[in-house]
Amino acid sequence: MSVEHALLSVLLEEKRMKLKGGLYHQTQVKLCYNSNRIEGSRLSEEQTRYIFETDTFDAPDGEATPVDDIIETVNHFACFDDMLEHAADPLTEDMIKAFHRILKSGTSDARKGWFRVGDYKTRPNMVGGTPTAPPGQVAAEMGRLLAAYRGKADIRLEDIVDFHVQFERIHPFQDGNGRVGRIILFKECLANGVMPFIIDHGHKLFYYRGLKEYDSEKGYLTDTCRSAQDAYAAMAKYFFPSTGGSAEGGA
Repeated sequence: MSVEHALLSVLLEEKRMKLKGGLYHQTQVKLCYNSNRIEGSRLSEEQTRYIFETDTFDAPDGEATPVDDIIETVNHFACFDDMLEHAADPLTEDMIKAFHRILKSGTSDARKGWFRVGDYKTRPNMVGGTPTAPPGQVAAEMGRLLAAYRGKADIRLEDIVDFHVQFERIHPFQDGNGRVGRIILFKECLANGVMPFIIDHGHKLFYYRGLKEYDSEKGYLTDTCRSAQDAYAAMAKYFFPSTGGSAEGGA
C-alpha cells in the first residue's frame, strides 16, 4: 500500500490511541496554526501546540490575545477530528455545513443574530474585493459544484484544487470559508489516495495569487499545492521511512 493510501489509517489510529508526538499530533498543530494564521490569527505555532497538548493557553506577559483566536483554535482541532472520522465518506453539503458549525461554534460571530453557524450566508460578501455568489444562489451553486465533483470517475490533485477554487469563489458561509475549504482539501486528498498538504502561511501571497489568477494560469495554485505536498511527504517519511513518503500516487 502506498503512503498516500495508508495515511488515513495511520492518522485515525494515532488519533484514537491519543498518541503524542506522532504524525497526527504534528498535523493537527501545523494545519491549525497555518490555516488560522492565513485568516489573521495572532497565535504563534508554539501557542497553538501548547493549546493542543495541554488544553490551556499560555500568553506572553502583557500581550492581549483575542478570545476568538483561542476558541477557533480549539474548534479547528475538533473539526479536523470530525473530518478524519468521515474522510472516506462522500463529500456532501451536510458534511461541509458540519465542519463550519464545529469551527464557528462559541465564537463572537455565533452570538450575532444574523450569522448562521453551520448554514449558508445571509449577507453578500467579497473576497479581496471580488464579488462571490449572492446568498440566494449559494445552495444551487453548491449543489451543482458537488454534483459535478462527485461525477468524476478518478479524482486527482488537479480536481481537488479545482473544487477548492470554485468553493472559495462561491464563498458559501459568512466567515470561515478559507479554513473550511482547506479542511475539505485535506479530506479529499485522504479520500482519494493523494498526498495531502498544508498551505504554509508564509506562502499566503502565492496561495492568494493562485486563487485569483486560476482561470488564466492554473499552475500558480497547483505548484503551490505541490510544494506543500512535498513538505507533508517529508514529514510522513520521517515518521514512516519505509513508505518513502512519495508525493506521487494520484497527484
